[in-house]
Amino acid sequence: MSRSNVLAVDAMGGDEAPAMVIAGLEIAAVRQPLAKFLIYGDETVIGPLVAKTKRLKAQSVLYHATETITGDMKPTIALRLRDSSMRRAIDAVLAGEAAGVISAGNTGALLALSKIVLKTLKGIDRPAMAAIGPSAKGDVVMLDLGLNVVYDARNLVEFALMGEIFAKVVLGLPAPSFGLLNIGSEEGKGDETLRSAAATLRDSPIGKQFYGFVEGHDIAAGTVDVVVTDGFTGNVALKTGEGALKLVGELLKKVFTSGPLARVGYVLARGGLQRLKEWLDPRRYNGAVLLGLNGVVVKSHGGTDAEGFAHAVDVALDMITHDFNQMIIEGLAALDQAILAPEVGSVSNV
Repeated sequence: MSRSNVLAVDAMGGDEAPAMVIAGLEIAAVRQPLAKFLIYGDETVIGPLVAKTKRLKAQSVLYHATETITGDMKPTIALRLRDSSMRRAIDAVLAGEAAGVISAGNTGALLALSKIVLKTLKGIDRPAMAAIGPSAKGDVVMLDLGLNVVYDARNLVEFALMGEIFAKVVLGLPAPSFGLLNIGSEEGKGDETLRSAAATLRDSPIGKQFYGFVEGHDIAAGTVDVVVTDGFTGNVALKTGEGALKLVGELLKKVFTSGPLARVGYVLARGGLQRLKEWLDPRRYNGAVLLGLNGVVVKSHGGTDAEGFAHAVDVALDMITHDFNQMIIEGLAALDQAILAPEVGSVSNV
């Protein structure tokens, strides 16, 4: 079994696990016939579920795990459970048995275990969480979404590099544009950390794709393909956007149920509203990715359904297939060479 097409799966994580996870893997197996899945969990429960599938049972291997990390468990406690389905799946990546891991379980536990067990890629100071969302011009990547509240200019540069490569792999963009989230678009805006990161990015190998500073409204407008920020700001922006989308949905429902004429209007607009629903379907954007670790780590939303989980699996397999981490290593090498070259030149001219 080639490691390049193997994904380790925590089958016990998620609100409706393991049934939702197995159903999602069945969908993914049909889409990805060359993929292999190492499934970790309570074999007495997941075994019968897998046995009923048509494709997954031929593309998977089950491993019994005696422990389960619950949704409300503290990461410090989760770290002690050596035979949990989540830990065993992550260990499979560390051992080289799988190239990536996916879980819909406890977010804090997954972050803690992944960082401690897998550690960061050489040259990456801090990992970042990235996800895809809708915009007026198509999908947009945003990172960091909550991992780093303490950061420096180098971290933002690394986030930009990883986000640019992520957009290439997952969105299929040959040269994605990216910007730094700031309180204004003018060059003098923001603190020294933001301005220093911007200066470095302008002179980097991906400088031509750097838009500059972007503001909050640029996220939904699709001004750039990748929005780069720190974890605190990114998480607030993410939750604000999710709340705004939910509000729009609730207001539309109220508008079209407010009376007889409104219901007639709904019938007339039903086709367009269905397209809007499909465009904003959160299942299309399921699958936050921890970038910068020694292995692909994908966090599925715990409340998703089988289709949403399958989409997160697709994201993970895309990153594995395109050798995402090797692209980061090569990108970092080119970045560091570009940064060091002027210094070497100035020394040689002394």
